[in-house]
Amino acid sequence: MPSFDIVNKVDAQLLDNAINIARKEILNRFDFNGSKSELNLDKKTMTVHILTENDMRLDSIIDIIRNRMIKQKLDPLCLDFGKEQYASGAMIKKDIKVREGVDKDVARKIIKDIKDSKLKVQAQLMDDQVRVSGKKIDDLQAAIALMRRGEYDLPLQFVNMKS
Repeated sequence: MPSFDIVNKVDAQLLDNAINIARKEILNRFDFNGSKSELNLDKKTMTVHILTENDMRLDSIIDIIRNRMIKQKLDPLCLDFGKEQYASGAMIKKDIKVREGVDKDVARKIIKDIKDSKLKVQAQLMDDQVRVSGKKIDDLQAAIALMRRGEYDLPLQFVNMKS
């Protein structure tokens, strides 16, 4: 029976390239001249650490990261900016978590949308991905089109198409 998987994966190498280019841009920008801003990626926990002097620079760094991710063909929706930001002395530190996998709430919404569409496909949650299967490939392609039109606050990829 034909099937495919709905996943949310981030290419770690492309993300590392985007962060390295963003770091170089920060070093070369005139408005960051003399700044003690730091930008690092922890590859094990997939977390971006930002350390800077004020909120204006923090917003600029976040904007630079988003732009660099887009140029590397990564969707910035995978970043979880959260509210955790704290000051130590005169510095502001912010950790940005890179979200991977389809969490249970989004998976439930995807499964509900597929069932409500009356397509002749079945969707089931498997760990951090959703497997969609059906008898016809056309139905699977209609399900992919439905998912692309949906709003899920996650970048979704469609992989492992098997016929």
